[in-house]
Amino acid sequence: MSGANQNSDTFEAAADRTEAVAHFGNQRRGFIGQLQHILHVNSSFVPMIVLVAAILIFGLLLGSKFFSPFALTLILQQVQIVGIVAAAQSLVILTAGIDLSVGAIMVFSSVIMGQFTFRYGIPAPVSVLCGLGCGILIGALNGWLVSRVKLPPFIVTLGMWQIVLATNFLYSANETIRSQDIEANAPFLQFFGAKFNVGGAVFTVGVVFMLVLVAVLSYALRHTAWGRHVYAVGDDPEAAELSGVNVHRTLMSVYMLSGLICAFAGWALIGRIGSVSPTSGQLANIESITAVVIGGISLFGGRGSILGSLFGALIVGVFTLGLRLLGADAQWTFLLIGLLIIAAVAVDQWIRKVSA
Repeated sequence: MSGANQNSDTFEAAADRTEAVAHFGNQRRGFIGQLQHILHVNSSFVPMIVLVAAILIFGLLLGSKFFSPFALTLILQQVQIVGIVAAAQSLVILTAGIDLSVGAIMVFSSVIMGQFTFRYGIPAPVSVLCGLGCGILIGALNGWLVSRVKLPPFIVTLGMWQIVLATNFLYSANETIRSQDIEANAPFLQFFGAKFNVGGAVFTVGVVFMLVLVAVLSYALRHTAWGRHVYAVGDDPEAAELSGVNVHRTLMSVYMLSGLICAFAGWALIGRIGSVSPTSGQLANIESITAVVIGGISLFGGRGSILGSLFGALIVGVFTLGLRLLGADAQWTFLLIGLLIIAAVAVDQWIRKVSA
């Protein structure tokens, strides 16, 4: 009987300690702790605040010259290519990888679309499908080398960037297909460049595609099993494997989807510049990484949102247009973007350190 009483006392004491520990774990560390928690849960808050602040500052400095529907939608038109490629880059970085080949895939896919149409006489819609398929195949090869051969994503995509870029120049023979020829014989290739007005604001199909793409990917990452698997693989692939996640299948899907999105960016690039040029979009890989980092997606994987990468691209667009309208030297844009990149990584490290 006394033993039963002793066990009961032991269980009650253990329960008290458990409650005490749980109560302690729920304690926040004042304002700094609450701020850290908000930023940890909503990683796109910081770039959103920076974006709104930048718009307000340039709006006050430039007035209606900047703060108008035309100027603001012009920013969307200018960042549509980077925004689409950044969405692809975001998926890879969320898995704790990086894709340096996104720009090369984009350009090569656009060259495939143009050359298949004008060199071989293939109907433009079929050529577009071939270009999209090319992006998927290159993405699949990247994914297979990363997930099956276990090569580092940086090395794989760095090599693929060189291979695809060289193939692009060799296949196209550095030939540019002029916008006049495309408009006269294959206007479908310029579909993403079609414009329409909404209350004085000028939008393009490419801008609409970018916004819809970000919305769809945001939903998929937050509300589907596939999205949870992407975050799990980026956070800890070994733990994800033990919990039943097929890491190989997840990585393959991410890299293939990234390649497909980059191919769509190649189609949008034709609409944006009007022509098919093998030398266009050479900095898309760096620009996409810039947008992703400024957008609050962690380079260590497992944390961030596609919406943040869109904010990151828009921040770059706002600074570029605002400083240009102010007549400032273009180098100031690079300086401010560089500072934002370092600040974004510092904030990410701070969030991870405090949350740990």
